[in-house]
Amino acid sequence: MDWFPVQGAPPPSAECDGSENGWMDDLPADFGKIYSTGDHQGLVRVDEDRQKTCVCLCVCVCVCVCVCVCVCVCVCVCVCVDLLPADGAEDLTRGFLQEILNILLGFICKSNQRNSKVLDFHHPHQLKDGLEGFSLDLPEHAETLEQILVDCRDTLKYGVSTGHPRFFNQLSSGLDVIGVAGEWLTSTANTNMFTYEVSPVFILMEEVLLKKMQSIVGWSEDEGDGIFCPGGTISNLYSILVARYRVCPEVKTKGMGALPPLALFTSEHSHYSVKKSAAVLGLGSESVMVVTCDERGKMIPAELESSILAAKSKGLLPFYVNATAGTTVYGAFDPLAAIADICHTHRLWMHVDAAWGGGLLMSDRHRRKLQGIERACSVTWNPHKMMCVPLQCSVILVKKPGLLQECNKLGAEYLFQTDKPYDVNYDTGDKSIQCGRHVDVFKLWLMWKAKGSDGFGSQVNKCLENAEYLYDQLKRNSDFQLVFKHKPEHSNVCFWYIPPSLRALQPGPDRDRRLHEVAPQIKGRMMEKGSVLIGYQPFGDKVNFFRCVFSNPATQPEDIDFLLNEIITLGADL
Repeated sequence: MDWFPVQGAPPPSAECDGSENGWMDDLPADFGKIYSTGDHQGLVRVDEDRQKTCVCLCVCVCVCVCVCVCVCVCVCVCVCVDLLPADGAEDLTRGFLQEILNILLGFICKSNQRNSKVLDFHHPHQLKDGLEGFSLDLPEHAETLEQILVDCRDTLKYGVSTGHPRFFNQLSSGLDVIGVAGEWLTSTANTNMFTYEVSPVFILMEEVLLKKMQSIVGWSEDEGDGIFCPGGTISNLYSILVARYRVCPEVKTKGMGALPPLALFTSEHSHYSVKKSAAVLGLGSESVMVVTCDERGKMIPAELESSILAAKSKGLLPFYVNATAGTTVYGAFDPLAAIADICHTHRLWMHVDAAWGGGLLMSDRHRRKLQGIERACSVTWNPHKMMCVPLQCSVILVKKPGLLQECNKLGAEYLFQTDKPYDVNYDTGDKSIQCGRHVDVFKLWLMWKAKGSDGFGSQVNKCLENAEYLYDQLKRNSDFQLVFKHKPEHSNVCFWYIPPSLRALQPGPDRDRRLHEVAPQIKGRMMEKGSVLIGYQPFGDKVNFFRCVFSNPATQPEDIDFLLNEIITLGADL
């Protein structure tokens, strides 16, 4: 079978030709062009076996699927009901999904090209109004598969390439190919994590992963329980939920009226999810006592002790302390061993929010920063951050076996029958506050198989090396000022860019006011240009500063140099 351009259509560009990269070697002969980033292209397919010719339109990404059965069929006239499970739809379905795969492959490859944009920014009103045939409006009648392919392409086009090596905006970045493969398989399996009968392999994978992670934390073989959660906020909520149940089991049946006035403790640099969870659980955000940190962002143990004693003197019952291993902004690690001593003295539940810092446990070089985590009653760990697992992938680990089940079990008889023909202890869904639960385990399991523990450790080391490189560059460059002088503990680096117009100003309110406006203006220009992306924020008495975080091992020193040069270029006239 050969492909020929339709008269008047531009030829495909060489870079978009899948055959050049060997991508088409395994495709069925019935299927043609792989993705293109060029303009609309018309292609004629000549089927030499059947001597039939079909003319169809390859839209932007050269997505053209023509399937000859008795007549030629193309995506420009087919709709979703023509796909499986429709009779005789195997070829069309295979072709359609192949083109979806081609779009995804194109996006993945482009995300790793440094000359590509991190984002193609448009304001909300522009996307709502529609762009170049891309509309968010929902139709009354089915649109063609051709349009569906265009919509898939444009959804990626107008989104953000978080896998780009110059995306520094969030704690979760990068695009691991093995992880992506795992997510594709998970979606194809389309099952639920509540019972063994509908999810036997995934349930066992979860058990294996939880045991492995508990061992890495430092718990013994007979300690530990846990569950995969939809994000670190929910994992932290579980920790408070279980700690509250431990101090007052009656709350499960009798509600808040069974509780004495409770107090929980967290640092001023901790994640906002602690206060949010207290509000959701009915404790109220005012029950959260905020503990002072040192200049590096670490909780001060003496301040924690004082706060606990003060709460007791007010008639409150302290029950829970949240220690952070890797704060969101500064990347600080609370002194876990000292906090564990205080929790032991006052018989408090110690939780470690290692959503961001847990990945350092995989590194022989850096796991010492979490010394004392083995004494925690519970741990939050987000592999979708430092381990570069595709979103979402978060775990709550609980040291005492069975406590999660006791806290949350209701025994819905339509799901959790006790007379099933297998060990019903593997029906883990009653540990969860959810019923339906997405399979988040497979992509992590698959990546662990592909990399091994040492592979994850190497990734973590690379990210922290990048942070140290940025720190060294900032120290040498008078255009920038570090928020704090200490070397980064994690992969967070916080700094100000000082434009030429501010360099002669003495520190004071006027300089602070003007400096506060610099980072947002540079960020706005950065988004319009689309070349790089980095976050900023104020914190305490500090005006807006940039926070660069590294969790993508694909980032290289030249990307960091590019970031600094881009900030200087975009901010020189401010």
